[in-house]
Amino acid sequence: MLVDTHCHLGSEQFAGEVEGVLERAWAAGVGHVVVIGESPAAAERALDLAERDPRLSATAGIHPHEAATWSSASEGWLGSALRDPRIVAAGEMGLDYHYDHAPRDTQREVFDRQLTLATEAGKPVVVHAREADRDIVAILANHPKATVVLHSFSSGPELLGAALERGYYVSFSGMVTFKNWGRDDVIRSVSEERLLVETDAPYLAPVPHRGHRNEPAFVRHTAERIAAVRGVPAESIIARTGANARRVFGPRLAVNG
Repeated sequence: MLVDTHCHLGSEQFAGEVEGVLERAWAAGVGHVVVIGESPAAAERALDLAERDPRLSATAGIHPHEAATWSSASEGWLGSALRDPRIVAAGEMGLDYHYDHAPRDTQREVFDRQLTLATEAGKPVVVHAREADRDIVAILANHPKATVVLHSFSSGPELLGAALERGYYVSFSGMVTFKNWGRDDVIRSVSEERLLVETDAPYLAPVPHRGHRNEPAFVRHTAERIAAVRGVPAESIIARTGANARRVFGPRLAVNG
């Protein structure tokens, strides 16, 4: 099945429209959507959505933009959340040196601590990496037991090399359809057992929807673009990325699979 492995469905941009957005997703052949909970409030919204529809699942974590909010209370919250079976992954978490909304040393500390909690809970980690590849590689090296998903991959050779060597999952978003993408070599280099697709909706809408709000139904465009680059039928990429998503995120994704 077609799986959108990264969607901010609880975003205010979908307020009052979630039902219609999901109807379009199911009609487009999407079988499951992983709803990202990048803060306690976002995770609560994601859990509420997952409770209403088994074709949705939730994550819980602290985005690097929110790293300065980390405290013993948030650590306790995340440790508890990751024991909830509806929570299929930790994150998104990571480092963002482009916006630097939190001090870099704080981002690194919070990322490292979340990786520990996720590993202890046996949950995969959804990693945000922006202009911080070297530190991402170094911190992940300290957590060799973590199952890592590099979300909306657009990083350079250092992080790609680590991903290929360590067996990380690499998730591609609508960016691969942009005229300025220029990274088809990366798409070809990832083994088929480690490929995932996502929307990152409401952001990064693929061509032909670029400039508009993204939504889960559009993940098909990303899968089709990856298939074209790799020279295989689109349905084979849909089947492979769906199987990979079930392997990463667990039995909840078996719905409609």
